[in-house]
Amino acid sequence: MVLQASLKNCLQLSCILRTPKVGFRSTTSGSLIIQSTSDDVYQNLAVEDWIHDHMNLENRQVLFLWRNSPAVVIGRHQNPWQECNLRLLRQKNIKLARRRSGGGTVYHDLGNINLTFFTSRKKYERMENLKLVVKALKALRPQLDVHVTDRYDILLDRHYKISGTAAKLGRTTAYHHCTLLCNADKFVLSSVLKSPYKGIKSNATPSMPASVKNLFEEDPSLTCEMLLDAIAEEYATQHQTDHHITLINPSDETVLPGINNKTKELQTWDWVYGKTPKFSISTCFNMVYKDSVLDVKVDMDVKHGRIDVCNIDLPEQWLPPAVCNELVKSLTGSKFCPNETTTLAATLLRVCPQDAELQSRWNLLCENMIMLM
Repeated sequence: MVLQASLKNCLQLSCILRTPKVGFRSTTSGSLIIQSTSDDVYQNLAVEDWIHDHMNLENRQVLFLWRNSPAVVIGRHQNPWQECNLRLLRQKNIKLARRRSGGGTVYHDLGNINLTFFTSRKKYERMENLKLVVKALKALRPQLDVHVTDRYDILLDRHYKISGTAAKLGRTTAYHHCTLLCNADKFVLSSVLKSPYKGIKSNATPSMPASVKNLFEEDPSLTCEMLLDAIAEEYATQHQTDHHITLINPSDETVLPGINNKTKELQTWDWVYGKTPKFSISTCFNMVYKDSVLDVKVDMDVKHGRIDVCNIDLPEQWLPPAVCNELVKSLTGSKFCPNETTTLAATLLRVCPQDAELQSRWNLLCENMIMLM
């Protein structure tokens, strides 16, 4: 492994303590298998960034194995409002993360294995990586009907998707990562990956829906540990290295200098939501107030996750135009975010005329606006 100066010594020390291989300290080529000790999606995505940014992979290949507690991970160029149910994520305390690679949205939990194959740009070959995974599965359970498609998915029983693919190609370094559905909660998966938001128009990359199935449904005797070991063993065989998995702590700055800053960046609102490609919303909703039903039309343009243009069309006699305009003015430039809109609404309510009827109507309108987010 070739790293920059002190970085090389840090990571090689981590490996030498766990690897009995003679001469490993002086090795500058070959392959390395790493497994994260963390189940935090932001930390594990940060490790991918760190390896991509800091390792010289000209003569070295790396396999990174990782698992996450419940999280939804969207692609670099995707719109979270189109891809998932953000309200449900908040209710269930499921994390939302944006990775730096392209591709579609996936649900992660501890019943899902993640594999990242790092190589130099010129040695990048995602089909070969997926064939390696299939070969490992077949070696473990020959009866499994698994194969790789031309779309770089792995199918079970010729129909069910058990693995999806995404990649990042740098100037000299590349990585390809894929999932492997082992025993994920399919009910939660299908619930959170179903967007309830209406009227969104965007050029963001859409996900392609697919029927999915867990490997454990096919063979309940399997475990995630068995699958990880089988893939690591096949990787070691094909890359002519010993079958040893090096555990790595994604928060250890002595091994991965600067890693915590990378983790923090991936958690920021500006990255997760602010990197969403520009989109527009044109929708209508009904507000039930006392014995009447009102139709409200909302048009918004959202850029960098912030409301760039906002128009709210509702009966003039129902709410004074000046009050409605104040809401529009405050929303413009603010984050397209329920928390920020809730705060804005509460602040504006204090400057509304002290009229109970008016304030009741104001609260109802704001509650419905927040539901759009």
